[in-house]
Amino acid sequence: MQCDDDTFFRQATLRICGSLDIEKALQQCFVFLKDYIPINQVILNIFDNTANLAEAIVQVSDNGIKLNSIKIPYTRKVKKDMEAYRSRSKKIWRVRRLGDYEGTKTIAEISHTAELPGVIMDLFLDDQVLGKLTIIHGQDTLFTDEHLRLLEMLNTPFAIALSNHLKQREIRKLKDIVADNQMYYQEELNQLSGSFVIGSDSGLKPVMEMIRRVAHQDSPVLLIGETGVGKEVIAKALHRISPRSNKPFIGVNCGAIPESLMDSELFGHEKGAFTGATERKRGRFERADGGSIFLDEVGELHKEAQVRLLRVLQEKEIERVGGAETLSMDIRVIAATHRNLEEMIQNKTFREDLYFRLKVFPVYIPPLRERILDIPALVSHFIQKKSVEMKLGIPPSIAPGQIDKLMEYQWPGNVRELENAVERALILYNGEQLTFDGLETTHPNQGSFRQVRTSAPTSHNLDETVARHIKEVLHHTRGKIHGPGGAAELLGINAMTLRHKLKKLGIPFGRAAKQYYG
Repeated sequence: MQCDDDTFFRQATLRICGSLDIEKALQQCFVFLKDYIPINQVILNIFDNTANLAEAIVQVSDNGIKLNSIKIPYTRKVKKDMEAYRSRSKKIWRVRRLGDYEGTKTIAEISHTAELPGVIMDLFLDDQVLGKLTIIHGQDTLFTDEHLRLLEMLNTPFAIALSNHLKQREIRKLKDIVADNQMYYQEELNQLSGSFVIGSDSGLKPVMEMIRRVAHQDSPVLLIGETGVGKEVIAKALHRISPRSNKPFIGVNCGAIPESLMDSELFGHEKGAFTGATERKRGRFERADGGSIFLDEVGELHKEAQVRLLRVLQEKEIERVGGAETLSMDIRVIAATHRNLEEMIQNKTFREDLYFRLKVFPVYIPPLRERILDIPALVSHFIQKKSVEMKLGIPPSIAPGQIDKLMEYQWPGNVRELENAVERALILYNGEQLTFDGLETTHPNQGSFRQVRTSAPTSHNLDETVARHIKEVLHHTRGKIHGPGGAAELLGINAMTLRHKLKKLGIPFGRAAKQYYG
């Protein structure tokens, strides 16, 4: 087709720069150029001089878009060739065989064009090479000087389109980082009004001591405990006191992600990696780079995801789904489970090598029934929190005897069930004192040392309630504090901690008080 240079330039530029989607723009330009130049394929490369990588971002042909992102490290020859581009008299040239030219060899082999002749054009803007455009046809194609002249007219439009694409990628990357930071700082704000970890000086004291020991290491941590004990709270506490505290904390509920999407969610995917992958997506691991990733219910991972997680732990590397690029990761892995992973290993549903990689530093989180002294503080916290959420104004007080009722209950759903019980009580709140109905008290023959009270206490003061409960336990153990069957074991706290509380509350103990509790 014949046309003057101005018309050719204007029409081609409208197609090249008419869309921020580089694939769509290149495809529209490809269709236009076919009327003037003998082509059936176009490959667009970009250069990353900081990482010394060349990336083929898109290949357009008569059959549509074929090539997704492929990154190739610079060879010495390619780097030398790039550095010498300013001294070259031409920015566009012909090659008889693309596989023979160092700068296109690897990508030509991957795209099955190594045996074909082509035209290569440096794309430069503001005296900087941004990438290359490769024009390809069949074996017997002869690219003339006129073809090269027309293509060279489009150097600046192609370079501008490529520059816009690079800026758009950088914006997306920064947007992801901002989203991660926002998630982290929002979590920090949520913690300002409450205590660090409720129960850290009583029922959870042994847990927090272990967390502080491992916080400044990068070793994986495996949190073990029943559903609802607060494994995510402990994981966040570990992140906050670690050197990674100013980096993202990314949580993943492995049991809530469909198996078909697990790899994509964890490791990300390249554009076109599967149906519906309309753009590149960073996975949870990539978002957590430099910080911590919390894998809740890690036992729910399918076998393929387990293999990839094992590689992350061993090699500190990931690959996006559909991508060839290996990404180095600097991540602290915190896993959690309520399942018996050793039993799953015997059943061949969980990898033994992954189990031992995760179990470098296991931490057992006791259920709420084993740390009942935490209940009053937890209830107070949840009343404050839920009252704000429900816009109740001044938090209501608790009716006499209600804390004892909560401490007698077994809490099969642990802290999560307690939080729900507080929310339900606030919903039913009638303007008087708060009560907790619908809970079944523990029957004496269920193995508990706690007895059902026949009358409500005269006070619901926290210290008095705790003192009353400790005295009951000491009566049950006949004054024994430490060792098997001792009060400290039954209360789920350290014996030294219990002695400190006894002194603080003025409760007699030791030999002098043995007859008192007998």
